[in-house]
This record gives sequence, structure tokens and C-alpha cells, in this order.
Amino acid sequence: MTFIGETPRDVGTKSRKVAFAAFIGTTVEWYDFYIYSTAAALIFSHTFFPLSTDPLAGLLGSFAAYGVGFFARPLGGIVAGHFGDRIGRKQVLVYSLVLMGIATVLTGLLPTYAVAGLWAPALLVLLRLLQGLATGAEWGGASLLSVEHATAHNRGLLGSFTQIGSAAGMLLASATFLIVRASLSGEDFGAWGWRLPFLFSIVLIAIGIFVRLRIDEPPVFLQVQAQGKIRRFPVAEALRSHPRGLLVTIGLRLVQPAMYSILTTYALSYLAIKRGETTIALTAVLVGSAAAIIATPFWALLSDKIGRRGPAVFGIVGIGILVWPFFWFLDRGNLLFLPLVVAVGLAIFDASIYGPGAAWFSEQFPTEVRYSGVSIGYQVGTLISGGLTPFIATYLFSVGGGSPWLISAFISFYAILSLFAALAAKDPVRERRRALSLRDEPTTDILPSSRPLNRQDTL
Repeated sequence: MTFIGETPRDVGTKSRKVAFAAFIGTTVEWYDFYIYSTAAALIFSHTFFPLSTDPLAGLLGSFAAYGVGFFARPLGGIVAGHFGDRIGRKQVLVYSLVLMGIATVLTGLLPTYAVAGLWAPALLVLLRLLQGLATGAEWGGASLLSVEHATAHNRGLLGSFTQIGSAAGMLLASATFLIVRASLSGEDFGAWGWRLPFLFSIVLIAIGIFVRLRIDEPPVFLQVQAQGKIRRFPVAEALRSHPRGLLVTIGLRLVQPAMYSILTTYALSYLAIKRGETTIALTAVLVGSAAAIIATPFWALLSDKIGRRGPAVFGIVGIGILVWPFFWFLDRGNLLFLPLVVAVGLAIFDASIYGPGAAWFSEQFPTEVRYSGVSIGYQVGTLISGGLTPFIATYLFSVGGGSPWLISAFISFYAILSLFAALAAKDPVRERRRALSLRDEPTTDILPSSRPLNRQDTL
């Protein structure tokens, strides 16, 4: 996909620049989102929700506030989808980054319950809502920047840079918390040290905004704009004309973020309750996130070769089965091996679903409603799964009398729903490979290096 006057090398350079910008911006945005989840598991139940002598009640309150951000994400996706499909992807992404930075820095400045009483958790929930709005706007635009600058043959790979940003954000958040915690006494960390990762966000936000201001709108969007195909109400159009794409996207977002929340958030509090251990859990999240950064582009590249469905089905089935021995390991295993276990969970099973996701979700919708479609589907699915999972898991743990079997059954149920969605989703890579095998001729999607072509929206 090149414009007249552009060579494939020019397009490749531009695509890599945009992918890098998507990676940096998404890393910063997710760093802000994940430091909250880490603090929710380790700190907030004591500093903002000490309303009961029961630690489990405080943890439920902390995870409820954590989940509030996920409730705001669909609204953020709707607003961003409307404007992203009308005025462009770039402007919406810059605004979302600014909003996220403001909410995160203010969280680091909040008074605790001991100082402000009920105002403290109320303000915490409000700022979490703002974080959710920003995150709801972020993913759809960042993924489209990469995917819509790509060709049909590297769409998965370039789109994965947005996905890598999530793992990099978690890696950075976990590393920051680990360094701060190791550098301070337990008393100082609980009193004021936990604020430092939140305040550090202001530096990252400045870097992210600088990078994003230097990129261009995707040419396929500019083409739709020039042809007068911009929809007045793109969200309504997506809901009315593309219900299958929305349902498929929601379904594909069930088991992966749910298990991700178990591995990176709930496991921290679970181990603190069952075995009095948190440091090894933070280290495990750090190692697992690093492994996911390496593995994610591999799975995305594989999806460009064989199709999106195969890697996703592998990951879905794997999560549905392996969540059972994972909790057995948390209860009885040698925790020295926990980093390896989390790395396997994130790099092999989580990344096989998440890596191709940016491209696969985008392929379910046409350009003129794509921001709206992917944002609504992605954020609604994430709300149902990732946002509620730590709270639900904490409740199921209580109902199960301290046994995790209900939590495992809950994750396996999501795996079944995601499997149906994967089987129902459109897979253009597989369809193209099937058509080519029937014709027994080379693909026409590969651009000849001898001459530039008019850009076409192949999504």
C-alpha cells in the first residue's frame, strides 16, 4: 500500500516510525494504568479502605475501586470512537495521554483515609474513572495507527507494537514498584514511598506526547475522509451495521484479560493471604512481562503467516486448562519457580491471543467505523473480564472457603465463550491463503518494488 511517488522503502520507514510511536505512547499509558493495579493489590486496602478489621473486606474495596476504571473504559471508547472516526486518530490519542497523566499524578498526591476520611476513597474512585476514560480512548487509536499504516502481509506484526506496549507498561510499573520497595523500609513505603511511581508518570507522559505529535494520520483514514465517507454518527453505524464484529471482539476479550488479571494482579494479594509473600510475586510479574514483550511479536508474525485463529485458539484452550494447576502451584509449589510459571502464562498463552489482537479486531470493521467498532468491542469485553476479575476472584475465594476451584472454573467458562468467538471471527489471512491455494498463483498483495501503486484500504 503506497501512494504514487512513494517507494515501498518509504512506506516501510513510515510504518516502523508509527509502530514505534504507538509502542511508546501505549507503554506510557499502560504504565499509568498498571501502577494503580499494583498499588490496589499491595497498598490501597490499607491506605484508602481501612473500614474493617477484616483484611479481605479491605481488599474487596480496593479491587472494587480498581474495577471502576474498567467501567469507564467503554464510555471512553465510545467518545474516542466518535471523534476518532470523524476528526482522526492522532488528536484523540494525544488528548487521552494528557488525561491519563493528570489522573495518575493526582493519585500520587491524594490524602489517605487517615487524613481525609471518606473523601480519600471517593477521590481515588474519581481519578480511577478518569484513568478508565483515557484508557478506553487509547487502545483503539494506538492499534489503528499501526494497523492502518501496514500492508496486508505485516498487519499483525506492526499491530503487535501496540500490544507490546501493554507488557512494557506492566514491566515498567512492576520494576518501578520493586525498586522503590527495595529502596525503602516497609514503613516508609507504606507511608509515602508508594506515591513515587505515580509522580514519576509526569516524565513519561511528556515523552509520550512529544512522540505522538510527530506522527501522521493513517492514509486509509485520510482516503475515506477525502472521499466524503465520514459517518456523522460512527458509533451508531457500528452498532447497527456490524453487530457480529462487535460480539466477536467482545468474546475474544473475555479469557485473555481475565487470566492476565489473575497472573499480574490477583496473584499478588492471593499469595500475600495464603503464604505471606509479595516480593517474589512482583518479581514474577516483572519476568513474565519481559518474556511477553519478546513473545508478542512472534505470535503476531505467526498470525500473518498462518492466520489469526490458530494462535488464538491455542492460547484460549491452554488458559482454560492450565488455570487449574496454576492455583495448585500458588498453594503448594516452590515459589522460586513462580517467575518461570508467570512467564509461561504470559509469553505462551496470553501473548498468543493478545499479539494478533490489534490486527484481528481491526479486520472485523471497515475504515469509516473502525475506531468505534474496535474501541467498543475491546473495552466492553475488557470490562466484563479484566475489570471485574480481581473482585470476582476475591469473592469466589471467600465463597469457596479459601479454595481457588471456583476461580479456576470461572476462568475456564470464559475460555469456552472466547473459543466460540474465535471460531466465529473473520480471518482474512486464512481466507487469502485459501483463495491463493485454489488459484495456485502468487499473492497480489505483495507490492512489486519496481513501481509504486495507489494506496487501497485492504482492511
